[in-house]
Amino acid sequence: MRMQRWDDEEAPAKRIRPGRPVTVCGLPVHPLTLEESVAAAEALISDGGPHQHVVLNAAKVVQAHDDPELARIIRSCSLVNPDGQSVVWAGRLLGSPLPERVAGIDFMLALWRSAARNAYRVYLLGAEAKVVEETARIAAGQGVEVVGHRDGYWAESEEARVVAAVRETRPDILFLAVPSPRKEYFLARRQKDLGCALVVGVGGSFDVVAGLRSRAPRWMRRAGLEWFHRLVQEPRRMFLRYAVGNTRFVALTATYWARLSTSRGGDA
Repeated sequence: MRMQRWDDEEAPAKRIRPGRPVTVCGLPVHPLTLEESVAAAEALISDGGPHQHVVLNAAKVVQAHDDPELARIIRSCSLVNPDGQSVVWAGRLLGSPLPERVAGIDFMLALWRSAARNAYRVYLLGAEAKVVEETARIAAGQGVEVVGHRDGYWAESEEARVVAAVRETRPDILFLAVPSPRKEYFLARRQKDLGCALVVGVGGSFDVVAGLRSRAPRWMRRAGLEWFHRLVQEPRRMFLRYAVGNTRFVALTATYWARLSTSRGGDA
């Protein structure tokens, strides 16, 4: 597998608390840049946790609208970033502006650089065995102290052993690459048992790092078109998600906008 070239390093920022989130479609999102998000994560790690980071895209917003337990878990997270450009656009429309999209993979890679600077202990959990093994090799090559890794496929009867294996390594950060809402439910049950300060859900980021999938060109990411790149790469899997999920997200955003407009009209 081939190591990819990543974006230029950002200068480390002063540690800050995440602060008060804004609300987009009924869910909290912290109005932070990537650099500020890393600084906030460092502050969370320094207090020992346990803390959970989550990213929101259109699909997860729709999932949370249908699943009150998932919505509750998201609201309990210490740091929430807008992974999808659609969430940034919705925030602007609904009067909750967000400074930029903070993609999950960008946050993970920036936090790797922070881990190398600050000697954080890192555990990688998720994806296929060969993928997480390659991801661990690449992270270690960038100066990250990877104290353990394992794939994301385990039976319910194995869950306690998986949790114990993570806890024994005493990581500061756990990067968890399993699908939603499985990872959120797992953490709701087990986060306090994992013994780490911060858990970061990273979805399919290990696949990108290990070279199984490519990222969209930077111009597509800046234009909010990374979803189209993913659709071209995985048309069968992504078509239904985007055709149905994005349509529902637009409808949901329109509903919140109508409520906001009615409320403003009543106050006039």
